[in-house]
Amino acid sequence: MNIDNEQKLAELESVELQDLIDLEFLQKFQDSFSRSIGVASITQDIHGNSVTSPSGFTEFCMQLTHGTPEGNRRCHECDIKGAEESVRTRKPTLYHCHAGLIDFAAPIMVGDKQIGTIFGGQILTETPDENKFRRIAGEIGVDPDKYWNSVKQIRVVPEESVQAGANLLFLVAGTLSKMGFEKHKLKKMTGIFYEHLTQIAAAMEQLAASAMEVTENENVLFKEINEVHGVSLQIDDVLAFIKQIAEETKMLGLNAAIEAARAGDAGRGFGVVAEEIRKLSDESKQTVNTIREFTLRIEESVGNTLKTSEGTLRTAEQQ
Repeated sequence: MNIDNEQKLAELESVELQDLIDLEFLQKFQDSFSRSIGVASITQDIHGNSVTSPSGFTEFCMQLTHGTPEGNRRCHECDIKGAEESVRTRKPTLYHCHAGLIDFAAPIMVGDKQIGTIFGGQILTETPDENKFRRIAGEIGVDPDKYWNSVKQIRVVPEESVQAGANLLFLVAGTLSKMGFEKHKLKKMTGIFYEHLTQIAAAMEQLAASAMEVTENENVLFKEINEVHGVSLQIDDVLAFIKQIAEETKMLGLNAAIEAARAGDAGRGFGVVAEEIRKLSDESKQTVNTIREFTLRIEESVGNTLKTSEGTLRTAEQQ
């Protein structure tokens, strides 16, 4: 078995005949075939369930032969043997039924897998033997006269014509099943394609959401940077004030020295200077605390800026 057949078998694992063949079309074809060739036919799936209605079935088979338990049992056994032979050979098989008629079984194949069977026949290939059919009628429990009168209504068809008809059904059903299988694969591939498109659409929505997140992060980042800028301006103001204090302290020291030299009483002049210096020292401490507070705010703002930047970076990497 080659790789293509193995793939077909895997794809057909859960596929039924009804999934591949238009049963309405098959029924019409089966009816037309039965009327033109003069043989009965019916189609069953792989489980033995009929998927079409009987076409051209005879009274001899349906009302009389199948009408008794023994006749129905024998018919069932014959059909099983015919179906098994067709499965084994993978081609149409003609067989004699217990009631003396000719039937056939044509497998419906896709690659190496059988998905159904077309049964047909209920015809004669030669002039019937009256004694033979009266004997069969007695065996299955049917009135011999009624049985024989029914046999005389059955069409006599050359065996070659029956074989040709079975081959025709086999080819048509096989072609329909192959076309149906390709259509089934196309439908499956379309479903997969649609699923991928759905995933792409979802990804695009996520991308759009991420883009919005990037914009929000950039806005937050911009706000944080402005906050840093504002704090920096406040720090400049404080530093300017500290510079002013330093200049005043320098002038006071100079004035204190001049006063001490002029008055000669260093104690009193220096006492005044010392008092001013203490005031300036207190103001300097307060200023330092203010600077420390602003510094902490700067650190906090910078930390927020870094976090926002990291979030922006991660989002960009995901995109």
